[in-house]
Amino acid sequence: MLGVSVAGFPRARIDPPTLIGVSAVLMWSATVGLYRNISETFGAVGGSALIFTFSGIVATLYGGRAAFRGHSPRYLLLGGAMFVTYEIALALAIGFAQDRTQTIEVGMVNYLWPCFTIAFAVWVGEARGDFRIVPGVILCLAGVVLASSGGGAVSLHAMIGNVSGNPAPYLMAFAAAVTWPLYTIFTRRMSGGRSAVPPLLLLTAALLWIYYFASDQPPLHFDLRGLSMALLFGVLTTLAYSAWTYGVTHGNLTLLATASYFTPLLSVMLSSFLLNMLPGLNFWGGAVLVTGGSLVCWRASRR
Repeated sequence: MLGVSVAGFPRARIDPPTLIGVSAVLMWSATVGLYRNISETFGAVGGSALIFTFSGIVATLYGGRAAFRGHSPRYLLLGGAMFVTYEIALALAIGFAQDRTQTIEVGMVNYLWPCFTIAFAVWVGEARGDFRIVPGVILCLAGVVLASSGGGAVSLHAMIGNVSGNPAPYLMAFAAAVTWPLYTIFTRRMSGGRSAVPPLLLLTAALLWIYYFASDQPPLHFDLRGLSMALLFGVLTTLAYSAWTYGVTHGNLTLLATASYFTPLLSVMLSSFLLNMLPGLNFWGGAVLVTGGSLVCWRASRR
């Protein structure tokens, strides 16, 4: 076990479960770019359904029958509802974005979840904190405003004008940002150290397929590159969620939430590569503000 103390910041306990949880942050950084590429190939709903079908199958093969037994009913009901809501909301938010630029903006809204995780953890008693959490949260919100203002002037009015053209993806991304911290808290308190990721991924896939066949969606066409990306996403999803669930159950929740603040910067870099685009200064500035807010929250929060 390692102890890390940076001047002005609380001493953080870094043990193997925490390091495993942090690895999920690295894998999640590729989420936005992969989601968008797959949705452009198969459509927002069909692509999402394929993603979670592959993810559920890979997770089931990895977890085996044990992944489907011995779970707390409260965890399956409450935690499962938050998990499925998060996955569907984020997948459709990225899929319904009108272009690749808006995709990264929507992704930045989703990255409010690390900020909300620390705030919720303090609220329910999983961590303690002081008033400095408030400016940390404000910095993160300012980063979202900056990233969502488009390429013009930076202001709340500019953000509202940019969002109003296609508000649904932003609303779904915000819903995702709220539900994932709730899943994190429910997992820590109710899971008993057991992961229900495989059945929850399969449930997510089933609901998306129901939506696909019950609504007017474009037909799915065979595409080897798209299927390969969906399979890759399935493997990364299994590894990431299993690592995160293990980390939040057995590791340092505050440190995990803080480390996850670096996801915006990593995501912007990977998204620019996967989507073959160069984000503007607003995106980078927003990512830096969100990351800076993490440092403030880390300083304000105590185990």
